[in-house]
Amino acid sequence: MTETETPTTFKRVMLKISGEALMGDQGFGLHPPTVERIAQEVKAVHDMGVEICMVIGGGNVFRGLQGSAQGMERTTADYMGMLATVMNALAMQSALEGLGVFTRVISAITMNEVAEPYIRRRAVRHLEKKRVCIFAAGTGNPYFTTDTAATLRANEMSCEAIFMGKNGVDGVYDKDPAKHDDAKRYDMVTYDEVLAKRLGVMDASAIALARDNNLPLIVFPLDTPGGFKEILEGKGTFTRVQG
Repeated sequence: MTETETPTTFKRVMLKISGEALMGDQGFGLHPPTVERIAQEVKAVHDMGVEICMVIGGGNVFRGLQGSAQGMERTTADYMGMLATVMNALAMQSALEGLGVFTRVISAITMNEVAEPYIRRRAVRHLEKKRVCIFAAGTGNPYFTTDTAATLRANEMSCEAIFMGKNGVDGVYDKDPAKHDDAKRYDMVTYDEVLAKRLGVMDASAIALARDNNLPLIVFPLDTPGGFKEILEGKGTFTRVQG
């Protein structure tokens, strides 16, 4: 452990954030100061010696389900959504490398000019060399969300937990806290409860994949400065999904 590293129970984690998290207070696209702020949160954890994988959604640019709902053919819409995640991954790579954090964008769709193809052993080696790996283009298949991609890659990379960064909430609630004053926050909840009560943590396929591989989910507020690092230090407010 170096002088800059802090004790933590996690050595390798997956950080999953939505594309909307990169919008800031805009209604669309990328807000560079917000991307920079999130990159600083990632750097703070990286400086602890934690190996970090990332998956970023694409909803700030294009959401496949919405395109499909408006009459676009579903497969085409989903591929467009995958390309949106590549744009977000490149923006985050630029912000992280601007802070001195070596980063690799690894795409499930081959586009050699801008990203590496997904090769599991190569990605693991990047992590071992303390490079942040941003997995883009989902699973490379339509009909699967970036939640499922994050859970799949977390399992393939032997991550110890998935950290779900949320805006506006500090964990998992039994109902929408923005609409219900009596909403109850869970400190801990099981995968089966999330599915049975439709708590909206992740889509059902991703939750089932996490449950089947006993991979914990940590849901925490992304908009709390230092929140990501605090949880890695054993502090902060969050909900743990497991068991």
